Amino acid sequence: MKTRMLLSALALGALCVCASLAPTSARADDAAATAAIDAALKSTERPKKDFEEDAHRKARDVLIFSGVKPGMRVADMFSAGGYYTELLSRIVGPKGKVIAYNNKEYAGFAEKDIAARYADNRLSNVEQVTAPVETAGLGTNSLDAVFFIMSYHDLYWRPKDGSWPATDPAVLLKQVHAALKPGGVVIVEDHVDVAGADPLVNVDKVHRIDPVRLRKDFEKAGFKFDGESKALAHPDDDHTKLVFDKAVRFKTDQVIYRFRR
Repeated sequence: MKTRMLLSALALGALCVCASLAPTSARADDAAATAAIDAALKSTERPKKDFEEDAHRKARDVLIFSGVKPGMRVADMFSAGGYYTELLSRIVGPKGKVIAYNNKEYAGFAEKDIAARYADNRLSNVEQVTAPVETAGLGTNSLDAVFFIMSYHDLYWRPKDGSWPATDPAVLLKQVHAALKPGGVVIVEDHVDVAGADPLVNVDKVHRIDPVRLRKDFEKAGFKFDGESKALAHPDDDHTKLVFDKAVRFKTDQVIYRFRR
């Protein structure tokens, strides 16, 4: 009897120790991730232009919300000039990796910025991938996080001049889902359109997307909604203006969603 009581006491003690250690470990991980994010933002090796964008982008809030941390493998979808790619590169560090994905159209729009960003192999843990949406080359079960920063709406873009192909969001999301590890996250930040707007029409007009449509797309692709940040909410934006209009430039109402595989 005494032996059984002693074993029970030891088992209970072990459980208590584990319970007390787990939150501490989680807090330490969060602190390390935040420290890596802050160090990336403060890095003097970042281009001067990037520092000028920090305030209106609120990147610190977005990155903390994402849960990105050192050692992760992440993809920056339609990374264009690479503002976020650079930050992600510095956060994940030498043991991590960043895929900077563009299709040829996005790469063409940001050609000069891309050349400057990656000159002299200055971000050695970044792999640039330029490929059609249909064959994005993200791999399988290999990524911890995927970012769509103000770019998801472009998958619905149908410009009259034919400067963008008729891309299918579902085709890309299927690849993103396959590329993520179980529990991996997708962060989607985009300009808010009026409720019920047809993206096949309105993206060409205003470069926005209805958050309800956005969420339905990801849930249909098998992702679970996992949270929302209001860091870039701008309630004074009436959602009807082109995002490049000087009246709302850098002040558009933006949704930030987190989805999990």
